[in-house]
Amino acid sequence: MANEIVEKVQAAGVVGAGGAGFPTQVKINATVDVIIANGAECEPLLRAHQLLMAAESEKIFLGMQAVMAATGAKSAYIGLKRKYYDAVRNLQAVIDRSGDSRIQLYFLPDFYPAGDEHALLHEVTGRIVPEGGIPLNVGVIVINVETLLNVAQAMVDTPVTEKYLTVGGAVRQPITLKVPLGMKISQLIELAGGANVSEYGLVDGGPMMGKIISGDDVVTKTTGGILVLPKDHPVITNKNMPWQVVINRARAVCCNCRACTDNCPRNLLGHSLEPHRIMQAVGSGAGADSGAVTTAFLCSECGACDTFGCTMGLSPRRVNMELKRQMAKAGIKNPHHEKPLKARANREFRRIPTKRIVARLGLMAYDVEAPLSDKKVEPQEVRLPLVQHIGAPAQPVVKTGDVVQAGDLIARIPEGTVVGANLHASISGTVFAVENYIGIRR
Repeated sequence: MANEIVEKVQAAGVVGAGGAGFPTQVKINATVDVIIANGAECEPLLRAHQLLMAAESEKIFLGMQAVMAATGAKSAYIGLKRKYYDAVRNLQAVIDRSGDSRIQLYFLPDFYPAGDEHALLHEVTGRIVPEGGIPLNVGVIVINVETLLNVAQAMVDTPVTEKYLTVGGAVRQPITLKVPLGMKISQLIELAGGANVSEYGLVDGGPMMGKIISGDDVVTKTTGGILVLPKDHPVITNKNMPWQVVINRARAVCCNCRACTDNCPRNLLGHSLEPHRIMQAVGSGAGADSGAVTTAFLCSECGACDTFGCTMGLSPRRVNMELKRQMAKAGIKNPHHEKPLKARANREFRRIPTKRIVARLGLMAYDVEAPLSDKKVEPQEVRLPLVQHIGAPAQPVVKTGDVVQAGDLIARIPEGTVVGANLHASISGTVFAVENYIGIRR
C-alpha cells in the first residue's frame, strides 16, 4: 500500500506547495513516527492556506491519512493558529466524524516564523532538528496543507494543475483564488480589480521571504501569493537593493550589537548561527571558508534579523544568502552538523508577534480580508515552466501542434532521475511552444 501511495503521488506531480517545491514522492518515501501539517501561514497578508483548510478540510484530512499510511507514522498534527476560526471548526468536525484519534489539531502561538519547519517541529514535538539537518533526522515529516490536498487528489488520480493563492496589497479587491498553473501574474491582478497605485512592484510570496517578480511571470506549483505594493514601499526597495550596496553598508555600519542574533529563530533553537558574527567576519575581510562565515549555511532566510532585529537598516539575511551562493559555487559544503542540546532559555520571550511584523513592515493598511472566490478562472493561454520544483527539469512528451486536455501528462521525470516531478496540462487546448516551458492555448 505504501508503494502504491508513493507511485500515485509521483504520477500526479505533487511537490511542496509552500516552500521550494521538493518532490513529495521522495519526502514520503520514508519511515517516521510523526507527521506535521504546516498550516501556520505566518507570512503577513497571505490568506490562502487558512481559507483552504476551511474549504477543503475533508481532503486535507484524507491527504494526511494517506501520508501516514505511506510512512507508518503513528500520530499526526495539523499546526495552525486559533484565529483561523473557520479552519479550526471545520477540521475538528472532520476529525470528530472520522473517529481517527491519531490526527489532532495543534494550536500555534501567533508569532513569526511559526511556519518555519524547524520552529514548527519544535513547537509541536519539543524536538530539535540538528544543524544542517532536516525533520527526517528526528523522525518527523513536515508537509504543507495544500500539499496534503494535492496528495488526496492524487489518490483518485487527479494531477496537480491548479494553485490556491492570495492576491493582496495595493489592489482594489484583495482576493484568494484557485487558478490554473501557468497563468500570467498580470491577469491575477486584473481579477483583484487591478492595482490602486500607478507604479508598483510585485512580490511572489509574502513580504518577508517573497521574491520580486514581473507581471509577465506565471503561476507555478510553488507560488505562495501575489502582493502588489507601491514601487517606493520599503518592502520593494529593500528587495531591490543592489548587492554592492548591501555589502558596503554591512562593512561600514554594523556595530555588532547582536540584535540580529537575539532575534534569529535558528539561534533560538540552539543552532550555532550568529548573524552578528558573520557580519563581523565579512567586515574584517574573512574568507568564505572561515568558521564564522560557513555558519551562513544554517540560515533559513526568514528575515527576522533584518526586519525586526537590526535597527541600522542592514540585512544579515542578504549577506547570508550571497555567502551561501558563493560557497556553493566554490564547492564549499556545510560543515555544521552538530545536534544542539536544547533551545535557548529565552526563546519563548524572543518570538516575534505577527502584528508587530506587520507594523514594522508598514503593511497595516493592507492587512485586510482576502476572501476565497468560487469564480472559475479560465485563461486563454498558459505557459508551464519545466522547472517548478527542486531537481531535474521535467522532460516534454508533447510537441508543438498537439491537442491536449486539462490533466494530460505533458512532461515527465527524466529516466533514471530520483528528484523530479511530472507536469500536466492545466487547460485544454493546443500546444504552441515547447521550450523551457510548454505553452498551451485554448
